[in-house]
Amino acid sequence: MRLIAGLGNPGSRYALTRHNMGFIVLDVLAGETEIPVGKRGYSSLYGVGKIGEESVILAKPQTFMNLSGVAVEKLARFFKIDRSNIIIIHDDMDIPFQELRVKENGGDGGHKGLMSIINHLGGSDFVRVRMGIGRPDLKEMVESFVLSRFSKEEMEYVPFVALRASQAVAAVISSGTQSAMNVFNARIPKKLREEEV
Repeated sequence: MRLIAGLGNPGSRYALTRHNMGFIVLDVLAGETEIPVGKRGYSSLYGVGKIGEESVILAKPQTFMNLSGVAVEKLARFFKIDRSNIIIIHDDMDIPFQELRVKENGGDGGHKGLMSIINHLGGSDFVRVRMGIGRPDLKEMVESFVLSRFSKEEMEYVPFVALRASQAVAAVISSGTQSAMNVFNARIPKKLREEEV
């Protein structure tokens, strides 16, 4: 069984903000796989189903971003899921908007949600689907930037980006992390991105 958790902050105030890219992708993945994410428990909204032949749990931690590890640990412990079978979907300022990277293992990169998960799980050997959100011009603007909503222009691309990320998650499960990295970590030419919208 695999645990797939999209990170974000609960509540309408944070909907469609950059920091909620994990929630946005998980909602698309839930729709694509027809796995409703409506059960409440383990400090999460979650659903159980299958992607291909693999049993999965789709989860949206409801602890707020900085305590994401609380929910992920509860789910992993109850369903007896090893760290290597966990996929975390999260926003990443080190990646340009519209791009994503699949990664296995590594540090937290200053992301407090990842920091919490690593601390609660006692290790970092899980898969990440890192969603690019770009970076503000000034370092002191980071907090307000990640909690800001996507612009109208950016929102035109968000459905395409989220669908591509959901396909990357499915590829990790069906073909393995390295294969998914080979396909989805390539930079997308701007012209192709515009044609997909």
